[in-house]
Amino acid sequence: MSFVSQAQITSPPVEPGATVNQARPRSHITIRGLTKRFARKTLYENFDLDLPKGRITTVFGPNGCGKSTLINMIAGLLPIDSGQILFDGKELRDITFGYVFQNYREALFPWMRARDNIAYPLRIRGVSKAECNARVEELASSFEIGFDLNLRPFNLSGGQQQLVSIMRALAPNPEVLFLDEPFSALDYEMTLFIRDRLQAIFMETGITMIVVSHDLEEAVFIADEVLLLSKPPTRVAEVVPVTPLRPRTDHTVSDPEFVAIKAECLRIFQREVRR
Repeated sequence: MSFVSQAQITSPPVEPGATVNQARPRSHITIRGLTKRFARKTLYENFDLDLPKGRITTVFGPNGCGKSTLINMIAGLLPIDSGQILFDGKELRDITFGYVFQNYREALFPWMRARDNIAYPLRIRGVSKAECNARVEELASSFEIGFDLNLRPFNLSGGQQQLVSIMRALAPNPEVLFLDEPFSALDYEMTLFIRDRLQAIFMETGITMIVVSHDLEEAVFIADEVLLLSKPPTRVAEVVPVTPLRPRTDHTVSDPEFVAIKAECLRIFQREVRR
């Protein structure tokens, strides 16, 4: 089993959503010279990174390394001090992306019904009501929604609210989907359900996903590759490919290949924590 470092980032392209991770596809998100400081603390300095197209990349690293800060900068939610971020050579304003926030309770509009929250990205683009309704129903079917989408967020459970948040992010058919610790506030049963649905969506669409995680097993399970970061000033410690075939199941976590990959990620993580 082999692992790749930051320097090994160029491979021939493969089809999005492919079930075998033998080649690293071309870059979808290109970051060059990224610098971000908070007061006197330098979090990122002259940081370079390529995130592959049509893959799920999970971001994992020590506390305070800037995992959420990184995707917030890529998604334009946090300004950068210097550097360049491109999406297939385009600026952020020229692409469609979705973002799933960690705090789903504050991410949804409480005065809107769940279905109106989901349709919101489409309505602000001028999509017709009929098309919005059709897209909402399509997503509800895909996620096997069993609750009433006419309810408002405060009438829904935490897991239901997070499902609504994910469907809203997917509504405009984004090129890139960012998820900031999407399972952190959910119970285990709902985590497993949403994780499986995200995997199914990925296999159907091949969408590029960037997922911040604080749980190593979760990070490895969902990923095509795990981006391991160092302590600040943050650099890429290593990029570890995750090779078990999809769809992954409960049995995957006990597979020797999966266990070995998780152990390697843990070794790298502990090495960086000790530095």
